[in-house]
Amino acid sequence: MAELIYHPEALSEAREVAVYYESNRDGLGREFLKAVDAAIERIEQFPEAWRKISGDFRRILLRRFPYGIIYSYLNDVIYVVAVMHLKRKPGYWKDRLEDTEWEG
Repeated sequence: MAELIYHPEALSEAREVAVYYESNRDGLGREFLKAVDAAIERIEQFPEAWRKISGDFRRILLRRFPYGIIYSYLNDVIYVVAVMHLKRKPGYWKDRLEDTEWEG
């Protein structure tokens, strides 16, 4: 199985969104995190199934929520760089690549 690496800001995004949803309805934040986990499992099973959106980076959409996970799969490593709202400025996550040694 591929190694899975999360950019720290991707983890923060997921947590912040879960807290937001939980504040709106009890249990909704947990449902959001389950949707994130399900998407990660699909990525792990079929890392090259989703189309590339920029360079080697791909996007998988979450079920039920207006979010996508931006990731790269290279040399048997899945690098999750963002958990982004689909209406947010596209490409904002590219700045994160400057803070890492990732070459995806």
